[in-house]
Amino acid sequence: MVGLQALFPQNSTLLVIAGPTAVGKTSAAIDVALNYGSDIISADSRQFYRELKIGTAVPTIDQLLRVKHHFIGNLSLTDDYNVSRYEKDVLSLLPDLFNKRPVQVMTGGSGLFIKAVCDGIDDLPDADPALRESLHDKLETEGLPALRGMLQKLDPEYYQIVDPANPNRIIRALEVCLATGKPYSGFRKQEPVQRGFRIIKIGLDLPREQLHRNINTRVDQMIASGLEQEARDFYHLRHLNALNTVGYREFFDYFDGNCTLTDAIEKIKTNTRRYARRQLTWFHKDKQIDWCRPDFEEVIRVAEARLRD
Repeated sequence: MVGLQALFPQNSTLLVIAGPTAVGKTSAAIDVALNYGSDIISADSRQFYRELKIGTAVPTIDQLLRVKHHFIGNLSLTDDYNVSRYEKDVLSLLPDLFNKRPVQVMTGGSGLFIKAVCDGIDDLPDADPALRESLHDKLETEGLPALRGMLQKLDPEYYQIVDPANPNRIIRALEVCLATGKPYSGFRKQEPVQRGFRIIKIGLDLPREQLHRNINTRVDQMIASGLEQEARDFYHLRHLNALNTVGYREFFDYFDGNCTLTDAIEKIKTNTRRYARRQLTWFHKDKQIDWCRPDFEEVIRVAEARLRD
């Protein structure tokens, strides 16, 4: 991304609103975007897929009409997409947005995608489809522990820090190791790149009991809106990375006869709470984030203070 600084008007600022699922990012981001007259760039990788309407908690039609959103429903489940391409796509879009308004809003809970735009992402080789398919076959037949064992041998450094329950991250690292003959950790950048725009990061959080209530309520609303049928519609595509996510995996287990419907719904709530904890752990490592409640006045107060710095 050399030379991008020249593309951005002076005083261009990307205001990032991050936080765990169900904390209230969408509503807060819309209010903030309306305040600055900006668009919204989604950094929720689950909302990229146009087929998934219910289980990904996409903004409502009314919300989408209030503020123009980017990177929502822009892909199909079968499209090949990754965080590196997202970084390039966002950086290509931002100059036009900044020419319209100097402050633009990004919001979402996908920490790696936010980091890619703010700090840069590793220049990793593209995945080989045949290699990826073979690793997914190994996952299906031998389970995740077998892939973890491979990664431990090929890249013990990355093995120490990868989420051991995330097959997508493990498979991606193995793809790089096997395709290049070099450890995945060797491709990971240590220093953030310098962007040609200012970045302000605000994290939203709630007392844990309230966040858990929000999660449980959201899951109940998804069930009432037809999440089971949505999962059933895409059951035949369950091998895709996009569907290897909370809200769909649990229903696939139910369809396979591995649990009851009641168990599947409770697992969705439990796994969503665990996902929220992982999101918070990721974001709290970023010391540039200022934390506040999902209250418009509080968010604007923090944003304005940072803009004056």
